[in-house]
Amino acid sequence: MQRILELFFSPHAFRDVLPDIWLGFQTNIHMMVVAEILVLIFALLIAVIRGIPGRAAIPLRALTIFYVDFFRGTPLIIVALVIGVGVPAADAGWISSRAATTYGIASITIVYSAYVAEVYRAGIESIHQSQRMAARSLGLSYAQTMRYVVLPQAIRRVIPPLLNDFIGLQKDTAIVFVIGIGEAVLAAQNYSTAYSNFTGYTVAAVFFVILTIPLARFTDSIIRQRELRERAAQ
Repeated sequence: MQRILELFFSPHAFRDVLPDIWLGFQTNIHMMVVAEILVLIFALLIAVIRGIPGRAAIPLRALTIFYVDFFRGTPLIIVALVIGVGVPAADAGWISSRAATTYGIASITIVYSAYVAEVYRAGIESIHQSQRMAARSLGLSYAQTMRYVVLPQAIRRVIPPLLNDFIGLQKDTAIVFVIGIGEAVLAAQNYSTAYSNFTGYTVAAVFFVILTIPLARFTDSIIRQRELRERAAQ
């Protein structure tokens, strides 16, 4: 037991590694914020395109279905390696000369957009068809119906599952350490390699938990408020 405490909870190691972990964790936060913004936009675009009616939109719908199916089934670590290692190795001009953080954000955005697009789609399909028909009968186009009638209601309904996805996203920013991004997990790994002590991983885990718990409680609060409103409306 004493050996375990020394390896994972050493006060001396905690003091040594804390500054490096905190510096790396700021990179995690940066990637999380930028990726979440991009995911919200890109995933909504995918969900809207997938719902475009008509035969002319079949190729677009098929493309979005393929995208969602492919990237929901592909592990983030593989996408990160392909983008963060493969793209620079391809020597394809400016695309291959970006910062490692940029490749990390791109990897997270690509994968999580597939998940969040399905959340958006569920919200859009939860809006009764009669509302779309009423909007179209008033002369609104498909785009206007989506913008003014469907999306405002759909987005409100999917806020809790969106927040749950973002809890997963902020944890998965740690995965991109495999492409050499100097974030919290890489700092912990460097310390453990240099000193054969794993306290750095404990410190990194604490940082992620501290970031995750408030968002989880906020999500729970939103769900409770929605349930109360639904009960009051019955």
